[in-house]
Amino acid sequence: MKSLKIMPVVGVRPQIIKAAPLLKLLSRNKKVQLELLNTGQHYDLEMSRVFFTDFSLPRPLINLKIGSGTHAEQTGAMMVGIEKAITHHRPDVVLVFGDANTALAGALAAVKVHVPIAHVESGLRSGDRDMPEEVNRILVDHCSDLLFAPTNLAVRNLFNEGISPRSVFHVGDTMVDAMLLWKRAIESSTILHKLALKREDYVVLTTHRAENVDNPRRLNQILSAIAKIRTLTVFPVHPRTRRNLHKFGLWSKFKRSDCILPIAPLDYLDMLSLMSSSKLIMTDSGGMQKEAFLLRVPCLTLRDQTEWLETVKLGANRLVGTSRSRIVKEAKRILAEKDPKKRLSRLKSPFGDGHASERIASILLQKAK
Repeated sequence: MKSLKIMPVVGVRPQIIKAAPLLKLLSRNKKVQLELLNTGQHYDLEMSRVFFTDFSLPRPLINLKIGSGTHAEQTGAMMVGIEKAITHHRPDVVLVFGDANTALAGALAAVKVHVPIAHVESGLRSGDRDMPEEVNRILVDHCSDLLFAPTNLAVRNLFNEGISPRSVFHVGDTMVDAMLLWKRAIESSTILHKLALKREDYVVLTTHRAENVDNPRRLNQILSAIAKIRTLTVFPVHPRTRRNLHKFGLWSKFKRSDCILPIAPLDYLDMLSLMSSSKLIMTDSGGMQKEAFLLRVPCLTLRDQTEWLETVKLGANRLVGTSRSRIVKEAKRILAEKDPKKRLSRLKSPFGDGHASERIASILLQKAK
């Protein structure tokens, strides 16, 4: 079998988490030549630490350092850089992950120069095309040659859009692989001690999506709901959210609340440890909805739609939008439940068995023969 030259394209923290177990596996295979490209969509020291320290991944061969900008500026600049990298290095396959602008740029650059594309986390659909990620998912899937779907529902979504069954592979979710790979490190985190928290004595809140944090009314509704719930809520504050809290004059208002504990954003392992020991998670993050399910912690999603419909259908996650009354009602219902984690622990996971990365690697290598 000839060697396989793979160019994984990443650029935001969630992609690195999804990619890490697969990249570690591929990097150990002598038949694989990895040429890792980091677009730098989220270019900061934390990103570098996730790459080099936490996950011990191979150093990126190419770093575009694109940084922030409008969707068009960011995607266009990444496409130019990725196309140059593909033309120079001539990979056998470009590997993209998830639904960020980095994935879209990687897929569009590769398809235009006729290099096969493999998409990890294919087939997710929320039904809401106002979400930039929803548009990205659809376009990336329809550019891709190998579509690695995490769930049965994702497979059905792809078939319903006319994608050939020969291109679709139900492999499971690499996020499960990641959580198992770093299970011991998550359990050994000292974040609860650092924050002087007791297990099962607090709620976790995150919000970063533009439709929530760029809208003063919606952001105020979320924070007002937390104040009415009257349970200690740990709030890792995203930089965008922090800026807007100050801009809208809400920072001083919620800082006065004795039930909100604002903290700096945490790294992946500390964040999972914090989530695991909480009573409830409230978030507008797609990844955290799934992580909450895998950790068996109840979740309220501060959105009206979700790409992780399985978690809603199984009763582990509820869509509450940003209505203060609805958030308060659902949070109090869960907090009054005797043992919701026990109920969730009995649910069968739709996200696979923790061997998704092995299946993806095997399929990629088969295609190289």
